[in-house]
Formats: sequence, structure tokens, C-alpha cells
Amino acid sequence: MADIEIRTATPFDAEELLGIYSYYIINTAVTYEIDVPSAEDFRRRIEKTLRKYPYIVAERDGRIMGYAYAGVFKDRAAYERSAETSIYVDVNEKRHGTGTALYRELEKRLADMGVRNAYACIASTDKDDEYLNHDSIRFHEKQGYTLVGTFHKCAEKFGREYDMVWMEKIIG
Repeated sequence: MADIEIRTATPFDAEELLGIYSYYIINTAVTYEIDVPSAEDFRRRIEKTLRKYPYIVAERDGRIMGYAYAGVFKDRAAYERSAETSIYVDVNEKRHGTGTALYRELEKRLADMGVRNAYACIASTDKDDEYLNHDSIRFHEKQGYTLVGTFHKCAEKFGREYDMVWMEKIIG
């Protein structure tokens, strides 16, 4: 298997990234987004993020295998040293080190920007079901994130109620 290469995303990656993300929208409760955005809307999201934060992709043999990005944690100046992180890996690419490589690079870029705290907002459930398990929480724990809070039954998708947890990692 060829090595993963990490690079900055561009708006031209929108369709390929949306292909990864749309799987999670349609088939899982990993994201609480209900409707798949258009490629143009997704392109605009990438452009907006890149104005201030890192947005990176992992490629193998010229194919994007996953992506990660950061964004505003809270829209107040006092929170400038904090960022919210997100990561999505192609469903067939899980457990190949892609997510770890993406987060390692994302956290490095954030720390280089002066960000001290990285926060992940993660869908959660009391009991695994066909739409959601605890893989994302376990992944974040392996990356050094710790649980700092839970919002109970704050979201509904596929006719089921789900929780949201916040996890934190001090990176700088």
C-alpha cells in the first residue's frame, strides 16, 4: 500500500470530499447534517474555512482518502486560541492510519498558528446502533482527546435521539 500524502485542500477538491462526507450524511448519525449539500455549497465551505484555518486532505495514489479541518470554536476574541476540529475518512479507509496522519498534521498546523486547545464535537449514543457507534470517540481518545462534556438527547436523526459529546486536547 502506498504512503499517505497530506496536502492543503483546494476548492477543486469539493466534489471528491463531498463524496466522502455524503456517505456519512445518508447512512449514519456521525454527522447531524440531514441533507447532502450541493458541490457548490461544499466548495464555499472549503473556501470560508481556508481563509483562517487549515483544511487538509490525505491522498494515496492520487485519490483522496480523507480530510480534516478546523474552524471557529466560539465567535469571541477571547477564544482565538481554541479551534473546533472535524475529520472524515473514506468508509473503506478506516483503520489504515489515515485519520491519525490527518489529525497529526492538523494539530501541528493549528499549534503553529498559536491555537492551544482543539475541541471535537462528536455524535454519541448510549448504545451502538446501525447508524452510530463509538468509533469516533475511541479514535479521539487514541489521539489524546479527553471527554469534557455531554449534551444528552440533543439531536434526532433517523427517528432516534442522539447525544453530542465534546472532547478536548491541549495542543500548544
